[in-house]
Parts: sequence; C-alpha cells; structure tokens
Amino acid sequence: MAKDQKTSPKKPKFNAWWVYAVVITLLIGVQFMSSGFSNTKKTTTSELQSFLRNGDIERIIIISNTRQAKVFLTKEALASETHKSVSEKAFSLNGATPEYVLDFGDLQNFENEIKNTKKEYQLDTSVDYETESNVFGDLLLSLLPFVIIIGIWIYLMRRMSGGAAGGGAGGQIFNIGKSKAKLFDEKTDTRTSFKDVAGLEGAKEEVEEIVSFLKNPEKYTSLGGKIPKGALLVGPPGTGKTLLAKAVAGEAKVPFFSLSGSDFVEMFVGVGASRVRDLFKQAKDKSPAIIFIDEIDAIGRARGKNNMTGSNDERENTLNQLLTEMDGFGTNTNVIVLAATNRADVLDKALMRAGRFDRQIYVDLPDIRERKEIFEVHLKPIKTAETLDVDFLAKQTPGFSGADIANVCNEAALIAARKDKKAVNKQDFLDAVDRIVGGLEKKNKIVTLSEKETIAYHEAGHATVSWMLEHAAPLVKVTIVPRGQSLGAAWYLPEERLIVRTEQMLDEMCATLGGRAAEKVIFDKISTGALSDLEKVTKQARAMVTVYGLNSTLGNVTYYDSSGQSEYGFTKPYSEETAQKIDAEISLLIEAQYQRAIELLSKNKEKLTTLAKRLLEKEVIFKDDLEKIFGKRPFEKEAPLENKVPKKEEEAPEIDTEEPTTPELTNKKENSSEEKTEL
Repeated sequence: MAKDQKTSPKKPKFNAWWVYAVVITLLIGVQFMSSGFSNTKKTTTSELQSFLRNGDIERIIIISNTRQAKVFLTKEALASETHKSVSEKAFSLNGATPEYVLDFGDLQNFENEIKNTKKEYQLDTSVDYETESNVFGDLLLSLLPFVIIIGIWIYLMRRMSGGAAGGGAGGQIFNIGKSKAKLFDEKTDTRTSFKDVAGLEGAKEEVEEIVSFLKNPEKYTSLGGKIPKGALLVGPPGTGKTLLAKAVAGEAKVPFFSLSGSDFVEMFVGVGASRVRDLFKQAKDKSPAIIFIDEIDAIGRARGKNNMTGSNDERENTLNQLLTEMDGFGTNTNVIVLAATNRADVLDKALMRAGRFDRQIYVDLPDIRERKEIFEVHLKPIKTAETLDVDFLAKQTPGFSGADIANVCNEAALIAARKDKKAVNKQDFLDAVDRIVGGLEKKNKIVTLSEKETIAYHEAGHATVSWMLEHAAPLVKVTIVPRGQSLGAAWYLPEERLIVRTEQMLDEMCATLGGRAAEKVIFDKISTGALSDLEKVTKQARAMVTVYGLNSTLGNVTYYDSSGQSEYGFTKPYSEETAQKIDAEISLLIEAQYQRAIELLSKNKEKLTTLAKRLLEKEVIFKDDLEKIFGKRPFEKEAPLENKVPKKEEEAPEIDTEEPTTPELTNKKENSSEEKTEL
C-alpha cells in the first residue's frame, strides 16, 4: 500500500489564476457569440440609394443612439448576382442579421434622403427605429473600477507581508505571524559537512557533540544528564560561525530551522513574539530538531538600554518570548538552539545564563596551522603552480580570518587571469595580500619630487628602526608606490603572540614612530604623513596605561570593562586627577620612544640615507636590500609553541590565563603590520 502511495502521481495544486482565466474566456466567448458569425458588409450612402432605387431593400432599421443603419434585402435581391457575397446566412444569437450596415452622419438628412427616394420611386420599403444597449460592456464599465481597486489592495497586502502569491508561511496578511525559518533538508538543500570546515578544531568538537546528542540521546540521558538547550557561537566577523551552522545542518540528519535575528522584526506590534512561538511550535512538532538564529544580537540586546521612551518596545517583547520558549515553564524536549553573533557583550544576561545558552563556543581567528588548512580548502578549485608553498602563504597572512583567506585565493586567481597566466603562482598570492591590506596600486598619482623624497625617508625610517630593535616585527618589504589612501607603506611579519610584554610593546611603538623621527633627523622638519602612525601609537600607549596596568605611576589598575556596560555610563571610572595622570603618562611613553627612535637614526644616518636613495631608485625594496646595507639581523626568534605538541605521556606546559589581547589592539591591519604614510 505504501508503495502504491509513493508511485501515485501528485495531484495538481489548486491555483486561483485558473478560475480567473476561465471566467474571462467565457465572457469573451459570450460577447463574440452575441455578435454572430455573419458575413454582414459595410456599405455607403450612395450604394444604399442605388439599392433602394433598384427595389432591393426590404427593410431599414435605424439605430438612433449609435448612428448606424441595418439594411435587410428582399429575397429576389439575395438571389441576384449583385448581392451574392452577402446571401449566405450565418449563425447568430441575436436572430436575423442584416446584409449591410451603414454609418451615417446627421440623422435628419439621412431620413429625408430615404423619404425622398421612396416617394420618387414609390417604394414600400419599411423604415424602423431602434436603440441598442451592450449589457456586457455596461456591466464591465461599472465593475471595472471596483475590480482594479480590489486587485491593487490584494497586491499591496501580499507585498507588505513579504510572501509570494502561493501563500506559504508569511505569504499572506493572515500568515504574518508565522515563522520565516527555512527548513533544511540534508538530501537537497545543503551539502556542507564538517570536512568542509578547516581549522576551528575546538569549536568543531563542541558542535559535533551537539549533533551526537540528537543522534543518540540515550547515551547521555541514561546517566541522568540533560541535553543542552542551546549553544552560542561567538567570534570576530568572517571566522566561520555560519559555516559551522551549515555543517551542522548537513551532518545532523534532523530537521534544521535556519533564520536571522532580523526575521523576527516587523512593523506590526506582536509579530516578533508570534513568530518565536510559531518557530518553536514547528521545531517541537518535528523534534528532535535544531534551530539556528544568525546575528541574534538583532533581538537579544540587553533590555532597558537606550530606551528613551520608557515603553516596552517590540524587540523586548520578542526577546521575552524567546527567553520563555528556551527555558520557561513549558519544556521543549530535544530542541537545541544554535545562535551566532560577534557582539556577545551586548546580549542580555538572561539569555546567556545556564539553561538557555548552556555553552558559549568562541570561534577565534585562525593560527598559522589552521590558516594552512583553510588555504588547502580554498585552493582546491584554483589551478595553482606545482611549486606553491602553502606554509609560506599561511605565514604571510597573520590575523586573517577564514573569509579573508577565501578572498585572498579569489583575488589571486583574478590577478593571474588578468596577467593571462595558466596557473596561479606565489607572486599572485603576495599581490593579492597587498591588494587586500593596502589597496590598489595608484602609479599614476601625481607626487612631487620633494614629497616623494619625504615619503622615501619616512618609510626608510620605519625599516631602519625595526631592523635595529629586538622585539620589533621583521620587515617583509617597503614601497613608496601609492596604494589605496596611502602614499607609501612598510609591510612586516609580526609574531603571533598570546601574551605581550612591556619591552615588546615599547619596541613596536618606537618602530612605528621611526617614520616621523627620520623626517626630523634628515630634514629637521615634520609633516602630516605620520597620521596613522600616531593613531596606532596613541592606542598602544593608552592600552598600556589604562588596560594592561603596565605603567608604574598608576600601578596595577585597569579601567577596561569586558562586559561592555561602561558604554552606557555618563561618567568615567576614574577621577579628574587620575585622568590628568593618564594623559601625562601616555604623552611620556610616546615622547620617550620618539626620542629613542631619533637617537637610533642619528647613529645610523648614513645607512638610513643609503636605504632611502635605494628606495627612491627601485620604489620597492625587500628584506635582502636591508641585509646588504645593515648586515644580518642579530636577533633570533624561538620557534612558536604551536609547533611543539606534547605527547600524551608528557605533561602539557602550564600557561597563565592572562588576557591575550584587547579590542584596541586586535585588528587585521595591525597584525599585517602595514605602516601608512598619509598626506
């Protein structure tokens, strides 16, 4: 029986447009049939007078309201050769049909002409008068305005509700409170699996465990445990949070409901809460199931913040309903909620507590080993040269997210195609990194000779100071070719540190100020070209004083609030006297490193000048050029800990839980170490 049901053809769905088409066809058919299939011909006034004088006309019917005359011939005339073309009668719903019709002008003149002819030739032709009315046309004209208004209203309602005419969830005005979640079918809708997710090993393990909960819940519940209610994916943009959710949809083999936080927001009051209820009702009916809410901060923002009106707005109603559904009085068995956001600090505390989002999975920027895996995934569809070193590419992209690496691979393929190459090689990838970090080269930008010389010494100053300092990042290349908004740039390859020491930050600040220091040493003048350098240094100095507690005057104090609550405060967490101390210490730190850079460049002024002249000559110089001028760099770096994986028998090294970085210091451009010169 089941087999017969599967093989039986599906019944066609009812569509209202077919009804409209049938009704219109019938109306047109009735109108067409009412006009008949006669072969009535049009004639003129002179022909009518000729027929009348010959005695061929039996009757004339004058339609006064349409200024038309119908002419009926006698039997003898129909049998004659003259009227052979109109002698054959055809079917008509209106009874007798005329042989000729005539459109006349003035009624009085037309009547007088017929009367005079009848009187002159003593004819017995009858002349009758009638009025005609088109019932269908009149009805159509009267109903047409109402039909147009109703049609426009239906169209606007469907457009406002955001759905198609078919009438799915949210497709009509009556379904506006229905959930807009898309139900994924693992067989047709998604092909992403955990194999497609490179890196993110820790996050993958936790997400795989959630999938295992749903596949085999007895394994965990038999010991008295409960399946987690939800997991929150937190991390910077582009790190693969949504990709992980797609992999869950492909691996879970259970109903997977996917939607965005903004899908709950609507112009009508109460719609968001209604959609939350409907979403969980659908998931509960299909349990075990997974609900994925992307960008949950659209509805999960902390309540009571920036609510100037004092009223309970629609977003808070939606959040309250979500809190109730996740862990309220009623329970949703075997329904797990996955959510993703890069703004976890603004989420409501009630949403983050245990019992709602039990697990917070941090999806961090990939390290060098994970970047290599991500490159291998994105390089599969690209035709690359056989000598391409993936390890080298991973080292050249510190601070890049998974989305950035995908962009690098795509940009490299476009650059190679632009150069008519058969395969993408190492240089194409380096050009792609430069393009993404620094912008497009602008070789036609007008720069005067004096400005070009200033830029060359500025960039040479960066390169010289960073070469002389132990903890400064090693140089990759320096260029004075305008790129993006900058007139020159220096690329470095920084270490990937988990913790940063005071001397390391001071050396980085000194190298950053090397550009302005070189201008002072060579020209005894400074320019506005160090804007981005000063901005970076000021952020670093402020972080040392106010965030990390690396200043002896203020001591071991931090004013950094990781919860983000200080954003909504109107007062600073320190006094005016402390604010003056902070400003003074920041200024002392920056000026000390500036003087240090001036001293270094003054001692190596000849080498600085040689480097700047070579830069003016070549426009782009690399690490080899610096080695020829300064000799080998004396500072050796130890191998990173990530390459030293302890064996199972050995004890893993113990690491203190210092905060690795802060938002002020973690951004792609800083990790990529591009020093800009802006004028």
